[in-house]
Amino acid sequence: MPDRSTNIILDPRTSAQDVMRCDLCETAVVQMHCDTCLVNLCKACVGEHMISDESNRHEIVPFKIRKSTPQYPGCTSHRERCEMYCKQCDIPVCISCIASDQHKRHKFLKILQVLDERKDKIMKDLTELNEIIYPTYQDIVSDVQNRMSQLEKEYGDLSTAITKHGEDWHREIDKLVKKLKTEVDEMKNTQVKTLQKHLDEINKKISNIKDEINSFDVAMDSNDMSKQFSVTSDINKHRNLPEKIVTSLPKFTPGRIKGEELWKLFGALSPNSLTSDKHGYSMKMMQKLPEAGSSPPPVKQLLEESEIVTIINTGYSKYLYNVACITDEEIWISGNDGTMKLYSINQGSLLNSIRTKSRNPPCDIAVTKSGELVYIDFKDRTVNIVKNEKMEEVIRLQNWRPSGVCSTSSGDLLVIMNSDDYKQSKAVCYSGSTEKQTIQFDVKGKALYSSGSNYRNITENRNLDICVSDDGAKAVVVVNQAGKLRFRYTGHTPAPKNEPFSPRGITTDSQSHILTADRNNDCVHIIDQDGQFLHYIDCGLIDPYGLCTDTNDNLFVAQYGNKQVMKIKYLK
Repeated sequence: MPDRSTNIILDPRTSAQDVMRCDLCETAVVQMHCDTCLVNLCKACVGEHMISDESNRHEIVPFKIRKSTPQYPGCTSHRERCEMYCKQCDIPVCISCIASDQHKRHKFLKILQVLDERKDKIMKDLTELNEIIYPTYQDIVSDVQNRMSQLEKEYGDLSTAITKHGEDWHREIDKLVKKLKTEVDEMKNTQVKTLQKHLDEINKKISNIKDEINSFDVAMDSNDMSKQFSVTSDINKHRNLPEKIVTSLPKFTPGRIKGEELWKLFGALSPNSLTSDKHGYSMKMMQKLPEAGSSPPPVKQLLEESEIVTIINTGYSKYLYNVACITDEEIWISGNDGTMKLYSINQGSLLNSIRTKSRNPPCDIAVTKSGELVYIDFKDRTVNIVKNEKMEEVIRLQNWRPSGVCSTSSGDLLVIMNSDDYKQSKAVCYSGSTEKQTIQFDVKGKALYSSGSNYRNITENRNLDICVSDDGAKAVVVVNQAGKLRFRYTGHTPAPKNEPFSPRGITTDSQSHILTADRNNDCVHIIDQDGQFLHYIDCGLIDPYGLCTDTNDNLFVAQYGNKQVMKIKYLK
């Protein structure tokens, strides 16, 4: 086989222009190309090249359209090229593989079809990296650099103000001026170092993104399928933007000169701050943060004694499971049969009832931002939505079963689920039927949620934290929007009945309180957004199970055994 490097010879007939020569004879001008061997040929040498290695299927094309022939991967088990793809084994296969027992009854696809899908995925990721993620990180770098420059200016102004004030004083206060300026420098250095470290981390990530873009470009520019099958991308790790470092300046407060009180009167620096704002950056061309996080709601205080507003008898034969508010006037409820009921709160009357497609009792229900009912079928492994009283299957799981669902402020669905063998649990965010994010492990690789056939429910807090009531762990597990563990709440002592914490339904309110039903203690726990216990609601509750709140922060409690929904006022 000749050397595949391109032969370029100076042709005196073309005014010293470079001419590409045949790789075999090295004299004639290139006219053809073998896409299999990547060899440049003249027409006279094509035949010689074809018989030089008869085991290869040589694809001879005009030189101008070289690399246009797909280069199929070779089979690792047979001396054939793979033109099909085994869906079960997720590998390219040849004709001999298909005929073997190893792939008996497997489903096969044309490899070009799979390649097209893979290319579409690569192009989509490449487009997002080029047009959204990479420019966003460039903007972040610019923002951090600008804020560092602004810090330098503002800290300089602060030092100048202190110096000007010090000039009005006598020599004996010089050491006080020096001391305060030193504090300013230390504060500035601390913040600048922190921002520099933050900048270095962002630049490192940008470098990683550029490397990934380059690998995608190489793969897409090649006609070698194996390169396109080998390239992988963890695009989710780039979508999770870094927390924004927020700085605040200390203030200098000058005092009047009163002789012996110089140290007290000269002035003091207020504390500065260096905090992280996880919502500080946003992707270019991405959806804005939900309105829920845009402005703080009016502050409401907890009532010392919660008040029962009304009680609704639901008419279920055995048990009541869930409740979900569609408006401040209407609620959906579900119980032990396959019927979901719509009740008028003020009238206490049944307005409508809908049966699930499978006739199975819904494991959980929720209401979307647009007022549509969502329910999950544990046995059928599905998440369904009711539109104009018609059932539409949104998500169908394989090897997993859903146990809890909620609609987020952005219109997505959060689903908590466990594996069929009950050994794993995870929370998954869906946009329609598309999986956007999976939350399963903490930063150390430890499972966030318990295993086993335990009750779990899920909700989103106003600060975009994801809150799961996990009865198997006897805890409320709260992670931030990126899936990082914030805290676990394991109950408060003393409990009303001094029984172990048994969390069931979970909901939140306008104050970012997290409320969870405790079956063992016939009460509802109220904790703040950081996991601190605030209050118990235990005004005659019996076996509380499902929870929801309306827009006026009234609490609705579905009571498991007596099949009643209790509406409770707990905020002033």
